[in-house]
Amino acid sequence: MEHTAAAACPASPADPQPDRPGETAAARTIPARIAALLHTVRILLGYGRHLAETAQHRSASPDFNPIAVCFGTGRLYAIIAHLQRGILRATALENVLLARAARGRDIDFAAPRERPAAAPPAPADPPAQAQPAEAPIGRKRVPPPSRPAGWNDPELFMPTLEELEAQVRRRPLGRTLVEICLDLAVVPGFCTGAFWNEVFESIHWHGGSVGTLMQTKVRREKAFSREQDRKVGSDWDWQTLGREGLRRALGFFIGEAADAPFDPLPELYAQAAAVATGPS
Repeated sequence: MEHTAAAACPASPADPQPDRPGETAAARTIPARIAALLHTVRILLGYGRHLAETAQHRSASPDFNPIAVCFGTGRLYAIIAHLQRGILRATALENVLLARAARGRDIDFAAPRERPAAAPPAPADPPAQAQPAEAPIGRKRVPPPSRPAGWNDPELFMPTLEELEAQVRRRPLGRTLVEICLDLAVVPGFCTGAFWNEVFESIHWHGGSVGTLMQTKVRREKAFSREQDRKVGSDWDWQTLGREGLRRALGFFIGEAADAPFDPLPELYAQAAAVATGPS
């Protein structure tokens, strides 16, 4: 006897689950920690591009010194070189994060290691007669790769995007984030409180050192002061500039609503989806 189907068959466990309201396939592509770090990186990247596009015009303004002091120099070519490298670094970090998201892998937290307390020196032993060192059999010492002259000065040596992506992959992500902040001269006074907290936590929980960033900030301030000492008619108003003065110099604080065009999270999701569905 033939029977007609009285009810729809239950869905197989292998059937795809329907999207939750407001959720898209692209949004699910980005794991939570990567999405959070991309949020930080994209705001920094947008700010760096904005400053690079306006630095030459704004360098002639009397209120440019509050920005220049964070680079440690008022030389425009040096400032632009650092901005270009910072933009490349941020782009490299973004590319690496999107590629990892496309593979469905999130990133782990990696707080910086605390240095152990120094142990007291052991009593000195009487000097022993030096013995000639024996070279290991079948192994040759490989010298470390040489770096080009001026490799750490972006005016003399500008790394490629591919070189920076390789560097991002072999370092803690927080260390790259510190170097981005240094190249773009991002300091607490330039950010909203909420966004600086975000930068601080992103650096700390991904293996970077905020102390390195702040120590470099102090060294740059001293270097800029020495440069101003040699400049006739230099303007020292930047030393007493308040919060509103900084806002005028920057145009906005990093992380404010004016920064919203630099934080297109839907665009990030679309990029991640394009990477995920691209050719293997």
